[in-house]
Amino acid sequence: MTEPGTVLITGPTRNLGRHAALSMAGRPDGHRPDLLLVGRAGRDLTAVAEETRALGARVHEIGCDLASLADVRAAAATARDALAAGAVRPLRALVANAGTMSPDTRRASADGYEMTFAVNYLAHAQLIGDLLGSFTAPARVVLLGSNTYHANFWRKLLHVPEADWADPFELARPATGEQAPGMAASGIAYSNAKLAILYYAHELQRRVGAGINVSVFEPGWMPGTALGRGAPKALQAISRALGRIPGASTPLRSGPLLAAMALDDTWAELRDGAFVLKTKLTEVQPIAHNPSREHHLWEATANLLKHAGEHNLS
Repeated sequence: MTEPGTVLITGPTRNLGRHAALSMAGRPDGHRPDLLLVGRAGRDLTAVAEETRALGARVHEIGCDLASLADVRAAAATARDALAAGAVRPLRALVANAGTMSPDTRRASADGYEMTFAVNYLAHAQLIGDLLGSFTAPARVVLLGSNTYHANFWRKLLHVPEADWADPFELARPATGEQAPGMAASGIAYSNAKLAILYYAHELQRRVGAGINVSVFEPGWMPGTALGRGAPKALQAISRALGRIPGASTPLRSGPLLAAMALDDTWAELRDGAFVLKTKLTEVQPIAHNPSREHHLWEATANLLKHAGEHNLS
């Protein structure tokens, strides 16, 4: 087994990310990584840092608002400094867990980008890009995916919208108008961001060295989590009720599976953006493989990150 080194995880304060961090911290000596916990500064981040330390892990908490690319760059610099100083062991894995679904696609990030696309996709592209030179091979990048990019039977039944791909500059543009576009638009934005993550995973693998493996983890549908906390109250209540159905995914069940993606030998050779649904390696739909879109997304992302706050996207 490869020495576990350090794992950086975003969004560790609640639900899936919290249970993944606790699972990693709770591993026995010799299998327990050091942890860099990247999340919004405050009581929740401090609490999960204390919980993981109590389990025996060496932990550094890094306050970061993923809706601000300046914050993301600062967080990456803090992580690089900790690694260079030997405050934690070599970086072996980055888990891009944090996510959101903005209830209003007119809402913009600090850099002027549509919030769902900014947090789910652009922030992690910035963070990963800033840390690529800090990994020690063999290393892993695990991205959080979702089957919402296409409409399977259950999602059609529940009227969950699939992705409606557009030029990345269009995806980054907040909606306009006096009236909020509604939950359908929010769902499409979320699905588009998750399709972007699949495209990015494939292109990232083409561009990184052989020592870094890129994969995508789908935790299963977890109704009732904080992801939809901006949804109408009635929809939140329905989601919580669905979460009690036997067999439904929960953060408690899926968190350790995400930890396994970052650490276990079972997934050590997984690469090329391979998609794992909980514990099963799964072939993505044909729409999720498109080298032309993937290359264009990579180039557009570099432009969006470089000129954050400068684009007139309205």
